[in-house]
Amino acid sequence: MQPSSTGASVATSDALAQPTLRPDDRHRPGQRSFRRANLALFAAGVATFVLLYSTQGLLPVLSDDLGLTPGRASWTASAATLGLALGLLPASALSDRYGRTAVMTASTLTAAALALALPFAPDLTTLVVLRALQGVALAGLPATAMAYLAEEVHPSALASAMGLYVAGNSIGGMGGRLLSGWVAAGLGWRWGLAASAALALLAVLAFRLLIPAARHFTPAPVDARALARTVGRHLRNPLLLRLYTLGLLFMAVFGAVYNTIGYRLIAAPFHLPESVAASIFVVYLVGTATSAAAGRLAGRLGRRGALYVAIGTTTLGLLLSLADSLTFALLGLVLITAGFFAGHATASSAVGRTATEGRAQASALYLIAYYLGNSLGGTIGADAYHATGWPGAATIGLTAMALAAGVTLYATHRAHAAARTGGPRGRLSAQ
Repeated sequence: MQPSSTGASVATSDALAQPTLRPDDRHRPGQRSFRRANLALFAAGVATFVLLYSTQGLLPVLSDDLGLTPGRASWTASAATLGLALGLLPASALSDRYGRTAVMTASTLTAAALALALPFAPDLTTLVVLRALQGVALAGLPATAMAYLAEEVHPSALASAMGLYVAGNSIGGMGGRLLSGWVAAGLGWRWGLAASAALALLAVLAFRLLIPAARHFTPAPVDARALARTVGRHLRNPLLLRLYTLGLLFMAVFGAVYNTIGYRLIAAPFHLPESVAASIFVVYLVGTATSAAAGRLAGRLGRRGALYVAIGTTTLGLLLSLADSLTFALLGLVLITAGFFAGHATASSAVGRTATEGRAQASALYLIAYYLGNSLGGTIGADAYHATGWPGAATIGLTAMALAAGVTLYATHRAHAAARTGGPRGRLSAQ
């Protein structure tokens, strides 16, 4: 969703497909071990997304204190998501070799340790490097968490367990932005980062104390050549490439908007206090409801229909946000957030259905594109805001949505053409 509502695993589908030797031994509702596993993954999700987005809520304070343009300050957010994107495939391979709990523990502890160093960064370069390293470390959780649940939790309770994990992602993503922003508004950005680090460390310790030992994990050797072949096949699949592109474009809008909305709200004509501007991330909760509704929408309209609705909603929100009215600016932000989460939920769910093999790697590639979109959109959007104000950032978002509409229209054309000729791609091109 980051957005986290996404926090989707790169290994869930493959783990679900693996046979379990002792199915009655898996955690079930009512068991103490089930509650512990749920709470542990909830805490890990909170920790991960508190840390991942900890600087996004304090970008205006960073700019004021260090004399940075919005584009330069935004690198403190973009570096973390870029590092996470680069770390996803290696982390998923390590979890297959060394175990889910080992990788999750190492990931969250390393990221929390780096968080404790962030408040002491002497300059922007050091801060950005530490954030990039933190992103790489954080990759171990989204690459592993849902695979752990799929292996250790009984299928009858898997949906609820994963739902709680995703809720932890959402709360962490919102909480990281709010906590750091509120504290920074009163005490400065270093204390804002320190507060996020303290909260994340508590969540990491709770995760480590609660997580039950894995009982159904079987180590597998890392086969780099086989991994490369699978990744290559996915990158040659035009249907998957369209989904990856859509994930990147939707997240580019989200990054551009949320990296710059704080600057806009404290500037003319709104002049909101920094603490009030930081509270805007409460709108992030809209995504939780929208993600759940996206599945029902796709069921009624089809995946392409749901994507058109998501693109239209996001575009309308961007256009409304151009008005110099706080009411329209906030309504626009709500629509942008709702449209983003609907588009992301629709595209990401289609990846698993489209990939007939190597679903873990297919999901990993989607997440890589998704977080790259966050990094690119956030930085380019912040530079555009610095150059021309909010219309510049909104134009970046509108451009991304125009490209997303083009991708979806192309898929529609291919599906109709295949249907006329009786080809099988009409069914496959539904996304």
